[in-house]
Amino acid sequence: MQPKRRHLLASRASNLWVLLGLGIAGALLITKKLKKRVREDFGAFIEKLLLLPPPQPSPPKAPHPLTALSFAVSYLFDVKGYVSGFGHPEWIRTHEAAASTSHVVSVLVEGGATCVGKTVVGEFAFSISGETKHYDTPTNPAAPARIPGGSCSGAAVAVAANHVDFALGIDTVGGVRVPAGYCGVLGFRSSQGIVSNAGIIPVSSTLDAVGWFARDPNTLRRVGHVILQLPFAAQRNPRQIILADDYLQFSKVPVDRISQVVIKSAEKLFGRQALKHENLETYFEAKVPSLKEFCRGKANGDDAKLTTSMLLANVMQLLQRHEFLQNHGDWINTVNPSIDPAVYSQLCKTPELTDEEIENLNAVRNQMRVAIGSLLKDDGILVIPTMPSVPPKLGSKEIMSEDYQNRASSLLCIASISGCCQVTVPLGKHDKCPVSVSLIARHGGDRFLLDTVQKMYASLQENSSLIVNPKSSSVNTISQEESAEIAKEKGNQAFKEKQWQKAIGLYSEAIKLNDKNGTYYSNRAAAYLELGSYRQAEADCTKALTLDKKPNNKRAALSADRLRKVFLQ
Repeated sequence: MQPKRRHLLASRASNLWVLLGLGIAGALLITKKLKKRVREDFGAFIEKLLLLPPPQPSPPKAPHPLTALSFAVSYLFDVKGYVSGFGHPEWIRTHEAAASTSHVVSVLVEGGATCVGKTVVGEFAFSISGETKHYDTPTNPAAPARIPGGSCSGAAVAVAANHVDFALGIDTVGGVRVPAGYCGVLGFRSSQGIVSNAGIIPVSSTLDAVGWFARDPNTLRRVGHVILQLPFAAQRNPRQIILADDYLQFSKVPVDRISQVVIKSAEKLFGRQALKHENLETYFEAKVPSLKEFCRGKANGDDAKLTTSMLLANVMQLLQRHEFLQNHGDWINTVNPSIDPAVYSQLCKTPELTDEEIENLNAVRNQMRVAIGSLLKDDGILVIPTMPSVPPKLGSKEIMSEDYQNRASSLLCIASISGCCQVTVPLGKHDKCPVSVSLIARHGGDRFLLDTVQKMYASLQENSSLIVNPKSSSVNTISQEESAEIAKEKGNQAFKEKQWQKAIGLYSEAIKLNDKNGTYYSNRAAAYLELGSYRQAEADCTKALTLDKKPNNKRAALSADRLRKVFLQ
């Protein structure tokens, strides 16, 4: 063979091996990436197991209420013969298998459901991101490049990926509410202490509440009735749907899109009279006086500028850390496990609380429960965003930013501190990511909240196109009368806060939108009176009484009476 030809063949062979090597390496790389990105269970499960329900009762007895439903449990719930891992390998190494199954898991299995596995939780169930260094972070089925939310991320992912019908988690400072919102499923936090925590690893004993995830309101309600062991009762409609105007501003999703979805749904189902507006910052400042004492203890430098919502968030965080260390501080000191720096900074760099500080924190908690109960009573629902934004990208620094933490904690602390029940309801997508809203009922109002979700869910989904496409014609269907009512309610809030000029401006806006409503004129007259603007007040009183001659226009009549007394002096 000629040397030139031999060299050419050798060169071709060499190139062939290079190409083959590159092809194999590329295939391996692609396989590795796909394996990491598309696991069959989306990384939701730590271990699979099988707890089967008892046989069906013989007719004429009714079948088990949860027949044919499957569920998973977060890695905090005891199952006999298995170690509950608490999101950390060292916990597994230093603890024995459970001698019995937790109460709530047993109740669900007895109710006819089949338990199929345990799901990932964040380290010590402490984080709200869902990212974990000890296990692969579960993949968010609704937005794979985004965090799933924590701490019970695996349970939310298992439901969102359709691997189970429902799943159990623990919500301390958002462990169920956050991943539900970020994965686009329903998430229910029960009233604190209503469901037994026996056989569940505690995070923060007085903040922990059992929660569950589902894809539809019927399953959420069926599971709730079994967990809460509720007897049959007629459903009740809410008489008040209260929008927290200031807390809605915490959301970076355009607030008018979220509020319009709720407003349209509530008006259709319960009537316009059911809608109310509230400024929670002002309300909590008045109704939770122990916050002032707490604030005095924090009043140094920039801390003196803390808002009421930020103070409440601080109370929640202090209670969480204090009670976690009470439960597990000795174990941490003995085992000295490797702890994620973000978790360690929250857990171990906080000064020990004094007895006086603990007493004050408990006073805030008790007053918050009373305040929420007074606001909502037995038939009210409070509406707030679940989280301040769509789920941040995996590995981004957004979730650790001060702004994100402040907004998120301010939204999550209401239910955590007061112990009331809350449900996360998906509302479609914004920027291709799940968006949700939260509904809150008073402590013990769990059945009422489950019924309300079931009643409102379909209507909320119908209107959720406003989130996806804000330019759709349906956005503009909000009438001038509706806009006028919103302006009036905001004016009423300003009036309560003795911001007379602001109230006048808002009432004037309402009148501009609808000048046939006597209430708007009478309300503005009352504000004018507070400023001593008697002639303007007189003109509004006259107009109000002309438009509304019914004897129940008390504000106009009272304003007119005050005017007569002024002019007679």
